[in-house]
Amino acid sequence: MKRHLTIPALCVLALYAALGAQTAAPRYRYDPEWPKPLPNKWKMGGVTGLAVDKDDNVWVYDRPNDLTEIELEAELTPPIADCCVRPPSMIHIDKNGTVIGSFDAPQGHGMDIDSKGFAYLGQDTVRKYDTRTGMLTGEIARTPEREGGGGGEGGRGAAPRMPGRGSQGPVAGFLTPPGGRPAPNPDAMAKTAAARAAFRMKYPPTTPMIVGGIEEIRLDEAANEIYVADNYLNGRVMVFALDTLAFKRGWGAYGHTLTEISTNDADHAYKPNGPMPKEFAGHLTLNFSNDGLVYAADRNANRIHVTDKQGKFVKEFILAPYTGIGGSTGGVGFSPDKEQRYLYISDLTNNHVWFLNRSDGKVVGTLGSMGDSGGQFYGLHMIAVDSKGNIYTGEVFAGERVQRFVPADSPRGKVLEQLSRTALN
Repeated sequence: MKRHLTIPALCVLALYAALGAQTAAPRYRYDPEWPKPLPNKWKMGGVTGLAVDKDDNVWVYDRPNDLTEIELEAELTPPIADCCVRPPSMIHIDKNGTVIGSFDAPQGHGMDIDSKGFAYLGQDTVRKYDTRTGMLTGEIARTPEREGGGGGEGGRGAAPRMPGRGSQGPVAGFLTPPGGRPAPNPDAMAKTAAARAAFRMKYPPTTPMIVGGIEEIRLDEAANEIYVADNYLNGRVMVFALDTLAFKRGWGAYGHTLTEISTNDADHAYKPNGPMPKEFAGHLTLNFSNDGLVYAADRNANRIHVTDKQGKFVKEFILAPYTGIGGSTGGVGFSPDKEQRYLYISDLTNNHVWFLNRSDGKVVGTLGSMGDSGGQFYGLHMIAVDSKGNIYTGEVFAGERVQRFVPADSPRGKVLEQLSRTALN
């Protein structure tokens, strides 16, 4: 007996199909042919900035000083091995994976590129460089002092490099020494707390310049604005004019105005699976969507705060709240469709790219896992997405590389998928 679906039944099926389409995870294939081997015996350091330019070519901001001495033996005179040599900190790679340009600015953290060929690099403040000449052309104002003293990453007082002389490596400062760390000295702790309180009194949260280090930079050329994640007080979203680099506005967690940001460390504290802190917990990154929303990823609190461009709080997404030191919410990217239905979140600790529904923050899938092989991650730090939806990733720690993932339904993705199913014999 033939059954006919009623109109209501058809509507229900259509609804389920629509819901299924909304929650289907994007599918990607690792592209083993991108990038090509670097020229000039370069060995890439940890990737601290990643951006796609107007031509869908990729700029990589790396840390040459991450390299150890056994990776720099080709720098010696005479060389004692075929590899390697420190690379420039800024490397330009085209869609085919070939290096098409570079320049060597002080290394730092956070980077974006405008449509006119200028790079904005996080170097203790934000500095603007002409990518054609490598010349510094401007910088955002910052305080002359730093909380805790000393200079920041990318400061102008960096020690000169010596050929063949490397560092302890990219993870040295993150490792617990044998026998554990010494117990804190109460007198030293009290002295540090007093100095911190005095600094925060002198430079309150309303300070209209960079106070801490730079975590992320994103350009809104249409609005002539630059968004900067300043890590002072564990994170402030700061907006500056793109042409004059003058301060315009800023905010903290839950859209707190700069006057409302707490200087109490307890308000920034977070433990895995614990209640969300009142303020950002640390390592803030950000990006903005086509419909005018700003996504600030508070990595150390495993969450993403959504605001409008004026800082009005909209909603909060919590991601892998069990994640401990390092946190789960790193770089923020978007799917290439007009509606940008998905968020792409890089995760340094769990070493995934998470795919989230942008509407409600629901996880619909992941890409990658911890490991050294192509398509895996070891210190997944940065993420960028081009106009075709190709995902580019940059790694720190032992990863120190960039990789590309192409949509599975793209022409290249289909070839790679077919190749994966092809028998070896």
